[in-house]
Amino acid sequence: MLLYTRRAPPKEPKKRSRAGCINCKEKKKKCDEGRPHCSRCAERGAECAYETVRPRQRKKRDSVVSGGMSPIIPKGHDPFRKFSLVSLESHDTDGSFWEDEDSERVLLSYLDDTFGTGLPDSTYSGIPLVAFSNVDFTGVSRNMTPTTIPVEGDDAEDVATEHSQESYGTVSIVPRSKALHSDLAMIAPCPVGSPLLNFCPSAFSEFSTRPNRRALVDHFCNVLSHLIVFREETGNPFQQLVLPLTQESSPVTNAIYALASAHLEYRGCQNTERSLYFHNRAIQGVAHLIEQNGNVNKNEILAAIMLLVYYEVLVQKGRSNIVAGHLKGALTIMCTNPEPSDPTSVFLERAFRFYDVIAALSNGTAPLSAPPTPGCLLPFPPLGAPAASPLCNVDTLLGMATTLWPVIHRLSNLLSLKTELESAVRGNAAAAKIAVLRTELETSAEAIEGALTRWEPLLPPNFSPDETVEEGRENKEPTIMRNLRGNICQDSPALSPTMTPTERGGMHSILNNALAYRHSAFVYLYRTIYGHPRSHVAVQAHAHISLTHCVSTVRHAGPMGALLWPLFVAACEAVSAEDRALAETAFELVTKRQGMRNIERAWAIVQEVWRRADLAELWNIGGHGKCAGADLWRQVSRDMGVNIVFG
Repeated sequence: MLLYTRRAPPKEPKKRSRAGCINCKEKKKKCDEGRPHCSRCAERGAECAYETVRPRQRKKRDSVVSGGMSPIIPKGHDPFRKFSLVSLESHDTDGSFWEDEDSERVLLSYLDDTFGTGLPDSTYSGIPLVAFSNVDFTGVSRNMTPTTIPVEGDDAEDVATEHSQESYGTVSIVPRSKALHSDLAMIAPCPVGSPLLNFCPSAFSEFSTRPNRRALVDHFCNVLSHLIVFREETGNPFQQLVLPLTQESSPVTNAIYALASAHLEYRGCQNTERSLYFHNRAIQGVAHLIEQNGNVNKNEILAAIMLLVYYEVLVQKGRSNIVAGHLKGALTIMCTNPEPSDPTSVFLERAFRFYDVIAALSNGTAPLSAPPTPGCLLPFPPLGAPAASPLCNVDTLLGMATTLWPVIHRLSNLLSLKTELESAVRGNAAAAKIAVLRTELETSAEAIEGALTRWEPLLPPNFSPDETVEEGRENKEPTIMRNLRGNICQDSPALSPTMTPTERGGMHSILNNALAYRHSAFVYLYRTIYGHPRSHVAVQAHAHISLTHCVSTVRHAGPMGALLWPLFVAACEAVSAEDRALAETAFELVTKRQGMRNIERAWAIVQEVWRRADLAELWNIGGHGKCAGADLWRQVSRDMGVNIVFG
């Protein structure tokens, strides 16, 4: 009979150590756990090694989480997944974010590959990326409270993850074993810090796992893309519109690699993979996309071709028509599609039409595209740009020359028309045909000259351009700077009085770039089409003004994209020491800023033109003859074996 009950004593915990060496465990012998060699292994000369002892599995305890339980991660799921920060807003040229109270949220793009466990690369830290439209993003609030996540398994532990806007992807992990298994503190080994405790994903890891390729994307986004646009107050259009296409298109990715690698190679930075390798892969990828006909996104093909055009302009060697071939293929694709409606298509078409005109002016051929109707070519802004902005009349690729571009387009067609007329005269063609061609050439040239004379850029209110930019010599041509103050864009808000000197300098550079195009167009018209000698008053006056604007563009340290054509045209006609000093200064500064091979070659051609023109002045009084003609620079280019596109 049971007289009383007594609570059973607790089981005596196992005191047998599990921290013995591997050799003693295999032999099932007691180990004295001597370090670095136990006595048994030292006696037998055997290898003595210890493995990490995990604490014994205890009964699972419920985790109390302030603010509610977090979702449970299924078994076998790796909790350490890769997250890459993607900014909702683009960054400006100094890498900082545009601050907006309504859009300070940070997005996370979830990828399947695991994090790199190394320290974050300082080269890529703090660089935002363009959000991809097809990736499932999850928004994260600014201030998140730490959350405990219980994970099932033999090595179960709770990890507390904390994310904030300042951490930029840093995940803090707190091991649970130290808090829940304090009774094992005497027998458990000292815990070793996990390499995942403090880690940050490498920027641009979505593009490649190779550091050198990520560096190429970094160079494209943070250096190269800023050198070829005029306007990016809310973001760079290459990052906003072209970079997202790399998610589905390897040719676009390889074209970016090729362009960035070529730019670095010219600056003396060698990569483990040469730009020619990426160029060949991009060409093969474009050919494969074209073979698929209507089963691909046309923007992917056009973006890859556009980047290849930039590549060829940058590294073009010898006399080849590769750029013309790329432009012809791209314009053929654009003609088979309806009118572009999405921003990417509009931006790509604007880029191709720009290079079509520049290539025509460079090669002396007719442009492939039809000239835009005057008044219908509107400035293309970056995505998210406000409608009312001081830069509302500035195009991302054309700057303030948007309204001038239809005139430049018609100007680029005159040389081919003149060549056709000369061929008809030499070939004794019908008099009626010669008369029609001569009338068309004269009428077009007079109309273009009148349009250039009447054109003036639109300026934002409260903007004061340089007053002395066109003064300093007795100029018989009407100046434009004195009249600019009355040509104000009424739809544009006034410039902020707190605008920084850098921002005002950028506005001056954009304005002087457009004015340089205007005066170099006069030089091209008088010298190449009308055939005036280089000593003509109009030629020298407009060449001097254009060079002055070019120097002002580079000295204000603003955007210098597309400055090569007006600078080259005016520099070739420079006669005085003053004008040649201006040309040398402009070439030196723009070469240092842009760092492109075609600028260096253009400067070499200009110097050879000066040398031959000076010799022609000595041999042939008046500067007439083959060695001092309007096409002297083309002859020099042929003799040097190069073909430059002034883009």
